[in-house]
Amino acid sequence: MVREETAPVRGGAGRGVMRIKPKRESGAAFFLGFLIAVMFLLSLLPVDYTRMDPGRRFLPPGAGGLLGTDNFGRDVFSRIVVGGRYTLILALATVAAAAALGSILGLFSGYSGGIWDEIIMRIMDALSSFPSILLALVMVALMDNGQFTLFVALLILFVPSFTRVMRSGALQYRHTDFILAERILGAGHLRIIFIHILPNMIPSLLSASVLGLSNAILAESAMSYLGLGIQPPTPSWGRMLSESQNFLFNAPWCAITPGVCIMLTVIVFHYLGENIRRRGA
Repeated sequence: MVREETAPVRGGAGRGVMRIKPKRESGAAFFLGFLIAVMFLLSLLPVDYTRMDPGRRFLPPGAGGLLGTDNFGRDVFSRIVVGGRYTLILALATVAAAAALGSILGLFSGYSGGIWDEIIMRIMDALSSFPSILLALVMVALMDNGQFTLFVALLILFVPSFTRVMRSGALQYRHTDFILAERILGAGHLRIIFIHILPNMIPSLLSASVLGLSNAILAESAMSYLGLGIQPPTPSWGRMLSESQNFLFNAPWCAITPGVCIMLTVIVFHYLGENIRRRGA
């Protein structure tokens, strides 16, 4: 429920009314609820997600379990839950690593300026110019096709965005009065960057990280759909979509359930990130 409140304001020129911004429901409740539900459901899996039963192929929801079975007779509900765990873990690991590396590069680039700024930003521009699918194919050619390869590919894709966010903050704060005061007092560069500039960038970094989670989940699902991500027998929402496209009209629940999970998860993280950004603005 959105509620708008007013409060009286007293000043030298008289009295007025100050409008308090409406309270928005936070997406944090959806985010935490989703994580808790996934972790709770992991302990309540009705069957082994890798167990195949040819006699139970393409059973609809209800007769074949909560979400039915797929072309190998595997329980779709169990595979959805386990696939969500791997997708979330990979997205969280990718965004955390990209945020850490991008923060260091961006703060150093924006604070130092000059030739180092040019070198770092040109490298970021070069990384951003690579299409994600082409980069994934190159990583698969250089390494094995697995979760670590997908992690490295997504990390390279996400570092430039975090670097630019933190660089803009460093450029904004490096000539402010309190930074100049710290320099006069003899503070070192590392202390200025990590003690004084970085804390002011936490809201922007947090918003970019949460929004990055939605993009990471979408990117992981797309690459797994193309066979470049998590490999069988470990389930993945994107791979489940790819495997179910051949029998979409015979057993639509096999494709609808992972598609809906991807959509809802991306919407939740996107809403949460936008809410954090607005509150920090």
